[in-house]
Amino acid sequence: MRLCLLGAPVFQGFCSLLVLLCGCGDGVFAQGLAKAEVDVSWSREIWLKGSLFEDGLEQRENVAPFVFGQEEPSLEEVYPRYPPPPLFYPLDASGAPIYGIEISIEDPSGHALSAWHRALRRAEREEGQARMVIFGASHVAPDIWPGMVRKILQKRFGDGGPGFVLPAPPWRGYHHEGLEIEGGREWKALRYRPQEGIGGRFGLAGVAIESEAPTWGRVRLIDAKATKFEFFFERRPDGGIFEVVLDGQLVGQVDTKSSTIENAYHTIYAEDGPHELVIQTLENGRIKLFGVAIEREFPGVLVDAMGINGGRAAWQLSWDEALFSEHLRKRVPDLVVLAYGTNESGDDHIPLSRYESDLRQVIERIKRAVPWASCLLVGPSDRPIILKNRIALPRQRTFDVIAVQRKLARIYGCGFFDLVAFGGGPLHILEWARARPPWAQRDRVHFTRRGYERLGQVIAKALLERY
Repeated sequence: MRLCLLGAPVFQGFCSLLVLLCGCGDGVFAQGLAKAEVDVSWSREIWLKGSLFEDGLEQRENVAPFVFGQEEPSLEEVYPRYPPPPLFYPLDASGAPIYGIEISIEDPSGHALSAWHRALRRAEREEGQARMVIFGASHVAPDIWPGMVRKILQKRFGDGGPGFVLPAPPWRGYHHEGLEIEGGREWKALRYRPQEGIGGRFGLAGVAIESEAPTWGRVRLIDAKATKFEFFFERRPDGGIFEVVLDGQLVGQVDTKSSTIENAYHTIYAEDGPHELVIQTLENGRIKLFGVAIEREFPGVLVDAMGINGGRAAWQLSWDEALFSEHLRKRVPDLVVLAYGTNESGDDHIPLSRYESDLRQVIERIKRAVPWASCLLVGPSDRPIILKNRIALPRQRTFDVIAVQRKLARIYGCGFFDLVAFGGGPLHILEWARARPPWAQRDRVHFTRRGYERLGQVIAKALLERY
């Protein structure tokens, strides 16, 4: 057996220069993620009596409201300090190192994930679902690490379905694990664009799709099952009609015309299985869709992942709050995850005080919408500054963003997961990108599938630590 050796000086805050040395020696180090299976037997008749949407929602709402303005730590108190990276990493079957340190979710109060753990206990007793909603940027958008979290937790607690998606791609490369999503080119993606600075009714995912011309969208469940498809859409004076086809059979025709702009929903039920859902717009008006929630009416875990490439947390402040809050409440989350910060770490032109103020407002919006839910902040990833002479320096702004997130997590009773610590400290992304096979992409910002899957494994384990 071989073990990868990594040496580096001690990190205190950030260092001006880091030299990464990789060698190999003999040794054995093993680790694993325990998984357990639950045999779930559940019927729609029992489910529709109200396990989730009546009693379950009542259980979630029956909590004391969160009081803003908890005692605030200074940024100095929460500024990140990193130990040296590990000297040894475990190896996979091929002898390659397994990066990604199994860190915990920071939770000084000990209660940040209480609502989430209560929901998991309901799922394990086959009395309901544990529902998670993840918001973020390009680390979240491909649904790789959220998909791994979904896979691990559903294996243990039961499969609640693939979650919330757009029924046609809003951009090239749109992806959700276990699904194949296609659509016509006539769709226009509506979302906040910083160069325009105009907010709007973008819905739960922060992006809607719209078309006036006849077009189509298809969601094929490849490695997933569902019994329920709920469309989130908009009724409007110039609204048109779209048809819903399930497994080749027309199952609905939805009229979106109304005298005023309204939030609307339409649900299709089916037998449990890997279906193909198709929507077809007709030539008679404008269709605006916010997404479709694809679920199984069984106890278990359901994970929604909404990521926008290039996104910042502050973009959520441009989303119509009434619409967003209504959509979020309909998802009945037990845990809301905000996985932002990597892009903000490059926003040196924005004062740190403004970043903190914007993030406060985003957290408070979510607290107002779903006060019963646990919350978790996932910090920025390592993003070094690469100089022309090929010297890499840690990015000061990354540590500032981490300090702000850690501070607000304490104030608002959220957990905090440090992506830089998970990777092994500042500048670890250089070693990840240099590894064979690589764990990070050549841009030294994003991970490869291998790296994201490892992140999902570690977060899934951290979410169960105090369960």
